Amino acid sequence: MANRRQLVRRRKSVRNIRKITRTMQLISTARFQKALNRATATKPYASKLADMVAAASRATTNTSQPLLETPDADRSALLIITSNRGLCGGYNGNVMRSALSAVGERRAAGETIDLHAYGKKGVNYLRFLGETLATASSAIGDQPKFEQVAAVADGLMAAFRQGELRSVDVCYMRFISTGMQRPTTMRLLPLSKEQDKPAGPAEAPAAVSQVTREIIYDYLPDPEELLKALLPATVRMRLFQCFNDAAVSEQVARMVAMKAATDAANDMIKLLTQQYNRARQTSITMELLDIIGGVAAIS
Repeated sequence: MANRRQLVRRRKSVRNIRKITRTMQLISTARFQKALNRATATKPYASKLADMVAAASRATTNTSQPLLETPDADRSALLIITSNRGLCGGYNGNVMRSALSAVGERRAAGETIDLHAYGKKGVNYLRFLGETLATASSAIGDQPKFEQVAAVADGLMAAFRQGELRSVDVCYMRFISTGMQRPTTMRLLPLSKEQDKPAGPAEAPAAVSQVTREIIYDYLPDPEELLKALLPATVRMRLFQCFNDAAVSEQVARMVAMKAATDAANDMIKLLTQQYNRARQTSITMELLDIIGGVAAIS
Protein backbone atom coordinates (compact mmCIF):
# COMPACT_ATOMS: atom_id res chain seq x y z
CA MET A 1 0.00 0.00 0.00
CA ALA A 2 1.27 3.48 -0.85
CA ASN A 3 2.17 5.76 2.01
CA ARG A 4 0.00 8.69 3.00
CA ARG A 5 2.09 11.33 1.27
CA GLN A 6 1.87 9.53 -2.08
CA LEU A 7 -1.86 9.09 -1.67
CA VAL A 8 -2.31 12.79 -0.92
CA ARG A 9 -0.36 13.72 -4.07
CA ARG A 10 -2.34 11.31 -6.23
CA ARG A 11 -5.65 12.56 -4.86
CA LYS A 12 -4.64 16.15 -5.52
CA SER A 13 -3.69 15.30 -9.11
CA VAL A 14 -7.01 13.55 -9.72
CA ARG A 15 -8.88 16.54 -8.28
CA ASN A 16 -7.08 18.85 -10.69
CA ILE A 17 -7.97 16.55 -13.60
CA ARG A 18 -11.58 16.52 -12.44
CA LYS A 19 -11.69 20.31 -12.56
CA ILE A 20 -10.46 20.23 -16.17
CA THR A 21 -12.89 17.54 -17.33
CA ARG A 22 -15.79 19.23 -15.55
CA THR A 23 -14.97 22.54 -17.22
CA MET A 24 -14.71 20.88 -20.64
CA GLN A 25 -18.04 19.19 -20.06
CA LEU A 26 -19.72 22.54 -19.36
CA ILE A 27 -18.09 24.13 -22.42
CA SER A 28 -19.18 21.23 -24.64
CA THR A 29 -22.73 21.53 -23.32
CA ALA A 30 -22.88 25.21 -24.25
CA ARG A 31 -21.35 24.58 -27.68
CA PHE A 32 -23.73 21.69 -28.28
CA GLN A 33 -26.75 23.92 -27.74
CA LYS A 34 -25.41 26.52 -30.18
CA ALA A 35 -24.58 23.86 -32.79
CA LEU A 36 -28.03 22.29 -32.37
CA ASN A 37 -29.70 25.66 -32.90
CA ARG A 38 -27.71 26.19 -36.12
CA ALA A 39 -28.58 22.73 -37.43
CA THR A 40 -32.26 23.12 -36.55
CA ALA A 41 -32.48 26.58 -38.11
CA THR A 42 -31.36 25.32 -41.53
CA LYS A 43 -33.73 22.35 -41.63
CA PRO A 44 -36.94 24.15 -42.77
CA TYR A 45 -35.11 25.77 -45.69
CA ALA A 46 -33.52 22.48 -46.75
CA SER A 47 -36.85 20.66 -46.44
CA LYS A 48 -38.71 23.22 -48.55
CA LEU A 49 -35.93 23.22 -51.13
CA ALA A 50 -36.23 19.44 -51.45
CA ASP A 51 -40.00 19.77 -51.96
CA MET A 52 -39.50 22.34 -54.72
CA VAL A 53 -36.97 20.17 -56.54
CA ALA A 54 -39.28 17.16 -56.37
CA ALA A 55 -42.24 19.18 -57.66
CA ALA A 56 -40.25 20.74 -60.50
CA SER A 57 -38.87 17.32 -61.48
CA ARG A 58 -42.37 15.85 -61.71
CA ALA A 59 -43.53 18.78 -63.82
CA THR A 60 -40.98 18.27 -66.59
CA THR A 61 -40.33 15.38 -68.94
CA ASN A 62 -36.82 16.51 -69.78
CA THR A 63 -34.38 14.78 -67.42
CA SER A 64 -31.20 15.95 -69.11
CA GLN A 65 -29.89 17.66 -66.00
CA PRO A 66 -26.17 16.92 -65.46
CA LEU A 67 -26.55 16.63 -61.69
CA LEU A 68 -29.29 14.00 -62.09
CA GLU A 69 -27.35 11.74 -64.45
CA THR A 70 -24.53 9.31 -63.71
CA PRO A 71 -21.45 9.99 -65.87
CA ASP A 72 -19.54 7.15 -67.48
CA ALA A 73 -16.45 7.45 -65.31
CA ASP A 74 -14.33 5.06 -63.27
CA ARG A 75 -13.59 7.46 -60.43
CA SER A 76 -15.68 8.45 -57.44
CA ALA A 77 -15.18 10.82 -54.52
CA LEU A 78 -15.69 10.31 -50.80
CA LEU A 79 -15.79 13.21 -48.32
CA ILE A 80 -14.89 12.24 -44.76
CA ILE A 81 -15.89 14.70 -42.02
CA THR A 82 -14.11 14.35 -38.67
CA SER A 83 -13.16 16.73 -35.86
CA ASN A 84 -10.14 18.95 -35.43
CA ARG A 85 -9.85 18.15 -31.72
CA GLY A 86 -9.91 14.96 -29.71
CA LEU A 87 -11.34 14.04 -26.29
CA CYS A 88 -14.67 13.14 -27.87
CA GLY A 89 -14.83 9.42 -27.18
CA GLY A 90 -15.35 7.13 -30.17
CA TYR A 91 -16.65 9.86 -32.47
CA ASN A 92 -13.73 9.94 -34.91
CA GLY A 93 -13.11 6.21 -34.70
CA ASN A 94 -16.70 5.37 -35.67
CA VAL A 95 -16.62 7.77 -38.63
CA MET A 96 -13.30 6.39 -39.86
CA ARG A 97 -14.46 2.77 -39.61
CA SER A 98 -17.53 3.61 -41.68
CA ALA A 99 -15.42 5.51 -44.22
CA LEU A 100 -12.84 2.74 -44.59
CA SER A 101 -15.64 0.21 -45.04
CA ALA A 102 -17.07 2.32 -47.88
CA VAL A 103 -13.61 2.70 -49.43
CA GLY A 104 -13.09 -1.06 -49.32
CA GLU A 105 -16.42 -1.69 -51.06
CA ARG A 106 -15.64 0.81 -53.84
CA ARG A 107 -12.18 -0.59 -54.45
CA ALA A 108 -13.48 -4.16 -54.41
CA ALA A 109 -15.89 -3.13 -57.18
CA GLY A 110 -12.94 -1.86 -59.25
CA GLU A 111 -13.53 1.87 -58.74
CA THR A 112 -10.83 4.44 -58.14
CA ILE A 113 -11.81 6.62 -55.21
CA ASP A 114 -10.60 10.12 -54.35
CA LEU A 115 -10.52 10.84 -50.62
CA HIS A 116 -11.38 14.33 -49.38
CA ALA A 117 -10.71 14.57 -45.64
CA TYR A 118 -12.02 17.46 -43.52
CA GLY A 119 -10.79 17.55 -39.93
CA LYS A 120 -7.32 17.04 -38.46
CA LYS A 121 -8.13 13.67 -36.91
CA GLY A 122 -9.26 12.13 -40.18
CA VAL A 123 -6.40 13.68 -42.13
CA ASN A 124 -3.76 12.40 -39.72
CA TYR A 125 -5.24 8.90 -39.57
CA LEU A 126 -5.52 8.51 -43.34
CA ARG A 127 -1.95 9.73 -43.79
CA PHE A 128 -0.86 7.23 -41.15
CA LEU A 129 -2.48 4.48 -43.25
CA GLY A 130 -0.56 5.71 -46.29
CA GLU A 131 -3.62 6.94 -48.22
CA THR A 132 -3.26 9.64 -50.87
CA LEU A 133 -5.64 12.50 -50.18
CA ALA A 134 -7.20 14.67 -52.86
CA THR A 135 -8.10 17.20 -50.14
CA ALA A 136 -6.73 17.52 -46.62
CA SER A 137 -8.35 20.45 -44.84
CA SER A 138 -8.95 21.57 -41.27
CA ALA A 139 -10.31 25.01 -42.17
CA ILE A 140 -13.97 24.06 -41.59
CA GLY A 141 -14.20 23.75 -37.81
CA ASP A 142 -17.05 23.04 -35.43
CA GLN A 143 -18.84 26.20 -36.63
CA PRO A 144 -19.07 25.63 -40.41
CA LYS A 145 -19.82 28.61 -42.59
CA PHE A 146 -22.02 28.23 -45.64
CA GLU A 147 -19.52 30.06 -47.85
CA GLN A 148 -16.81 27.51 -47.04
CA VAL A 149 -19.07 24.53 -47.66
CA ALA A 150 -20.49 26.06 -50.86
CA ALA A 151 -16.98 26.38 -52.29
CA VAL A 152 -16.37 22.68 -51.63
CA ALA A 153 -19.70 21.73 -53.21
CA ASP A 154 -19.05 23.89 -56.30
CA GLY A 155 -15.71 22.19 -56.91
CA LEU A 156 -17.26 18.73 -56.69
CA MET A 157 -20.16 19.71 -58.96
CA ALA A 158 -17.74 21.09 -61.56
CA ALA A 159 -15.81 17.80 -61.62
CA PHE A 160 -19.07 15.83 -61.77
CA ARG A 161 -20.44 17.86 -64.69
CA GLN A 162 -17.21 17.36 -66.62
CA GLY A 163 -17.54 13.61 -66.26
CA GLU A 164 -14.51 13.17 -64.01
CA LEU A 165 -16.48 11.62 -61.16
CA ARG A 166 -19.07 8.86 -61.27
CA SER A 167 -20.47 9.63 -57.82
CA VAL A 168 -19.82 11.71 -54.71
CA ASP A 169 -20.51 10.37 -51.21
CA VAL A 170 -20.20 11.97 -47.78
CA CYS A 171 -19.24 10.00 -44.67
CA TYR A 172 -20.16 11.84 -41.47
CA MET A 173 -21.77 11.38 -38.07
CA ARG A 174 -25.50 11.87 -38.48
CA PHE A 175 -27.21 13.48 -35.49
CA ILE A 176 -30.50 11.77 -34.65
CA SER A 177 -30.97 12.77 -31.02
CA THR A 178 -28.89 13.62 -27.98
CA GLY A 179 -28.61 9.96 -27.11
CA MET A 180 -28.10 8.62 -30.64
CA GLN A 181 -25.62 9.53 -33.38
CA ARG A 182 -24.93 7.20 -36.27
CA PRO A 183 -22.04 7.13 -38.79
CA THR A 184 -23.64 7.50 -42.21
CA THR A 185 -22.45 7.43 -45.82
CA MET A 186 -24.79 9.63 -47.88
CA ARG A 187 -24.94 9.88 -51.68
CA LEU A 188 -24.50 13.54 -52.61
CA LEU A 189 -24.18 13.19 -56.39
CA PRO A 190 -25.94 12.26 -58.59
CA LEU A 191 -29.15 13.64 -57.15
CA SER A 192 -32.41 11.76 -57.40
CA LYS A 193 -35.61 13.33 -58.63
CA GLU A 194 -37.45 12.55 -55.40
CA GLN A 195 -35.23 14.33 -52.88
CA ASP A 196 -34.96 12.91 -49.39
CA LYS A 197 -35.83 15.13 -46.48
CA PRO A 198 -32.73 16.52 -44.80
CA ALA A 199 -31.43 14.54 -41.87
CA GLY A 200 -31.53 16.34 -38.56
CA PRO A 201 -32.94 16.42 -35.05
CA ALA A 202 -36.12 14.45 -34.58
CA GLU A 203 -39.25 16.55 -34.41
CA ALA A 204 -42.13 15.98 -32.04
CA PRO A 205 -45.23 14.44 -33.67
CA ALA A 206 -48.09 16.79 -34.41
CA ALA A 207 -50.89 16.80 -31.86
CA VAL A 208 -53.62 16.69 -34.55
CA SER A 209 -53.25 14.71 -37.76
CA GLN A 210 -53.83 16.74 -40.90
CA VAL A 211 -54.78 15.60 -44.40
CA THR A 212 -52.00 16.48 -46.82
CA ARG A 213 -52.73 17.43 -50.42
CA GLU A 214 -50.40 17.80 -53.33
CA ILE A 215 -49.83 21.45 -54.22
CA ILE A 216 -50.13 22.41 -57.88
CA TYR A 217 -47.60 25.05 -58.95
CA ASP A 218 -47.53 27.45 -61.87
CA TYR A 219 -43.93 27.78 -63.02
CA LEU A 220 -42.29 30.91 -64.35
CA PRO A 221 -39.74 30.34 -65.78
CA ASP A 222 -40.34 26.75 -66.86
CA PRO A 223 -39.38 23.82 -64.57
CA GLU A 224 -36.23 23.03 -66.55
CA GLU A 225 -34.80 26.49 -65.91
CA LEU A 226 -35.77 26.28 -62.26
CA LEU A 227 -34.01 22.94 -61.86
CA LYS A 228 -30.80 24.42 -63.23
CA ALA A 229 -30.79 26.84 -60.30
CA LEU A 230 -32.37 24.61 -57.64
CA LEU A 231 -30.21 21.50 -58.10
CA PRO A 232 -26.87 23.20 -57.31
CA ALA A 233 -28.51 24.93 -54.34
CA THR A 234 -29.74 21.54 -53.14
CA VAL A 235 -26.24 20.05 -53.31
CA ARG A 236 -24.77 22.96 -51.35
CA MET A 237 -27.49 22.78 -48.73
CA ARG A 238 -27.27 19.01 -48.27
CA LEU A 239 -23.52 19.21 -47.79
CA PHE A 240 -23.90 22.12 -45.38
CA GLN A 241 -26.40 20.06 -43.40
CA CYS A 242 -23.86 17.22 -43.19
CA PHE A 243 -21.24 19.54 -41.72
CA ASN A 244 -23.78 20.91 -39.23
CA ASP A 245 -24.82 17.42 -38.17
CA ALA A 246 -21.18 16.46 -37.71
CA ALA A 247 -20.57 19.54 -35.54
CA VAL A 248 -23.56 18.73 -33.30
CA SER A 249 -22.51 15.09 -32.97
CA GLU A 250 -18.96 16.10 -32.08
CA GLN A 251 -20.09 18.29 -29.21
CA VAL A 252 -22.45 15.59 -27.92
CA ALA A 253 -19.68 13.00 -28.02
CA ARG A 254 -17.27 15.32 -26.19
CA MET A 255 -19.91 16.21 -23.60
CA VAL A 256 -20.57 12.52 -22.88
CA ALA A 257 -16.87 11.66 -22.81
CA MET A 258 -16.05 14.47 -20.39
CA LYS A 259 -18.95 13.52 -18.12
CA ALA A 260 -17.68 9.93 -18.03
CA ALA A 261 -14.17 11.19 -17.23
CA THR A 262 -15.52 13.40 -14.44
CA ASP A 263 -17.49 10.50 -12.94
CA ALA A 264 -14.42 8.27 -13.14
CA ALA A 265 -12.37 10.94 -11.36
CA ASN A 266 -14.98 11.12 -8.60
CA ASP A 267 -14.81 7.35 -8.13
CA MET A 268 -11.02 7.46 -8.06
CA ILE A 269 -11.03 10.25 -5.46
CA LYS A 270 -13.33 8.19 -3.24
CA LEU A 271 -11.05 5.16 -3.57
CA LEU A 272 -7.91 7.18 -2.81
CA THR A 273 -9.64 8.77 0.19
CA GLN A 274 -10.50 5.33 1.55
CA GLN A 275 -6.93 4.16 1.04
CA TYR A 276 -5.61 7.29 2.73
CA ASN A 277 -7.92 6.78 5.74
CA ARG A 278 -6.82 3.18 6.05
CA ALA A 279 -3.15 4.12 5.84
CA ARG A 280 -3.69 6.88 8.40
CA GLN A 281 -5.53 4.54 10.75
CA THR A 282 -2.81 1.92 10.35
CA SER A 283 -0.14 4.49 11.17
CA ILE A 284 -2.04 5.65 14.27
CA THR A 285 -2.49 2.04 15.41
CA MET A 286 1.20 1.30 14.95
CA GLU A 287 2.15 4.41 16.95
CA LEU A 288 -0.21 3.38 19.78
CA LEU A 289 1.28 -0.11 19.80
CA ASP A 290 4.77 1.39 20.02
CA ILE A 291 3.74 3.60 22.98
CA ILE A 292 2.05 0.70 24.77
CA GLY A 293 5.06 -1.52 24.15
CA GLY A 294 7.42 1.12 25.47
CA VAL A 295 5.32 1.63 28.60
CA ALA A 296 5.22 -2.10 29.16
CA ALA A 297 8.97 -2.37 28.76
CA ILE A 298 9.59 0.42 31.32
CA SER A 299 7.20 -1.05 33.86
